[in-house]
Amino acid sequence: MTTKETLNDIFMMVFDDDTIQITPEMTANDIDGWDSLSHINLITSVEATFAIRFTQKELLSLKSIGDLLKIIENKIL
Repeated sequence: MTTKETLNDIFMMVFDDDTIQITPEMTANDIDGWDSLSHINLITSVEATFAIRFTQKELLSLKSIGDLLKIIENKIL
């Protein structure tokens, strides 16, 4: 399973929507229910699944799902 596929599974779980198909261009505005609480749930789920930790600087730099994918891949490779 690729990083993107794993991340997509996390999105489906956090947002309780089996139809979500993430793309690198997507932002929080593109996903129903993406608010501050679901953002925290998303980040903690990503950290737990990939066994990584984000810095505050990394979290503040996130503008899209593509940004999130890049940070994850840099940490796990």
